[in-house]
Amino acid sequence: MTIARGFRYKLEPLPEQEALFRQFAGVCRLVYNLALEQRATWGRKHRLGYVAQAADLTRLRAEFDWVRAVYVSCQQQALRDLDRAFQNFFAGRASFPHPRRRDVADSFRFPGREVVTKRLNANWSAVRLPKIGWVKFRDTRPMRGVVKNVTVSLDPLGWHVAFTCEIAHDAPMPSPEVVGIDRGVATTLALSTGERLKMPGSLGRIEASKRKAQRVVARRKRGSNRRRRAQARVARLRAQQARMRRDFHHRAALDIARRYGVAVLEDLNTRGMTASARGSVAEPGRKVRQKAGLNGAILGAGWRLFATLLTYKMEERGGQVVTVPARFTSQTCAACGVVDARSRESQAVFRCIGCGHSDHADTNAAINIERRWNTPLLDVEGLHRQPCEASTGRDLPVSENPRRSRRGRC
Repeated sequence: MTIARGFRYKLEPLPEQEALFRQFAGVCRLVYNLALEQRATWGRKHRLGYVAQAADLTRLRAEFDWVRAVYVSCQQQALRDLDRAFQNFFAGRASFPHPRRRDVADSFRFPGREVVTKRLNANWSAVRLPKIGWVKFRDTRPMRGVVKNVTVSLDPLGWHVAFTCEIAHDAPMPSPEVVGIDRGVATTLALSTGERLKMPGSLGRIEASKRKAQRVVARRKRGSNRRRRAQARVARLRAQQARMRRDFHHRAALDIARRYGVAVLEDLNTRGMTASARGSVAEPGRKVRQKAGLNGAILGAGWRLFATLLTYKMEERGGQVVTVPARFTSQTCAACGVVDARSRESQAVFRCIGCGHSDHADTNAAINIERRWNTPLLDVEGLHRQPCEASTGRDLPVSENPRRSRRGRC
């Protein structure tokens, strides 16, 4: 079997090469937006698709020299991106395509067969891009497989090149070990083995610098160069935070994928958990500022990113990621199965009111998550044992807590 993997590196372009990068990105953005407007206006009536718009692109290049100056494959790749965006929209996987904006994810792409790389020394390599030439990049890890396409993109930290490679791969036999993982805010990842992983502490220092820089932006005059420079500093700090979070999740997911064959996660509705508490004018929300802070902390923890990274790393090693219902995982005792909200004494302490079992609250939840992946008692684990008391803190009698699912499970 073959798998697709990306290898991303920091480019070091010369000033004239950086000017060409911006020209390529600008023309590709123009082609994408013109094609989007054309399809939004006439697409249904004339059944426009990639082939018809590629023919229009040929006529556009013949009419304007500055469009013809940009390599044709990059513009064709922009049309393919638009065609894929419409396919996703009609399949219900994405919203209607939006126009591309300047300085927001500026990028252009080449087919892999038209790009050549060479090694310069132990730390540097170079890539030859059509109509641009050889551009140096910091070679931080070896590439594998056959290069299928090459994307040059701009972010607040500079220009980068990403190689999408197709690698021949044989998945090994998975490990028989199973681990449950509880995702949280104070403790980013808690494993059923007792391990607890947190985001790097330097993220807090960068957050303080970012807030200070945002206050500087607020004091600058709109449209001034000083305001643009201050905004660029905020964007760089935000990009550094995102890169550090991504690195943390990559390392954690890789370590888990190497040690375990099955990783069990809660089925979390992150969009619902981070909904705004503003309410309406007639019925304003309660504790709006606190809810906004919690939403920011949840999104900053990157729960969805971790699940995505863990899934492909587990599949690469023959393992799998499964999800189980999250109901009552933090209120169920991992030792006796009693479900009671009062057992969760604080954010970090779990002490069962039935048997007295005490553990870190996130570790206790991770153990419950692990147990649910192959048991028929998916809604509430532990009900097969006789609880001494069962209460969720909502004044429900024991017979109603929890109610039977009526779907063949007790």
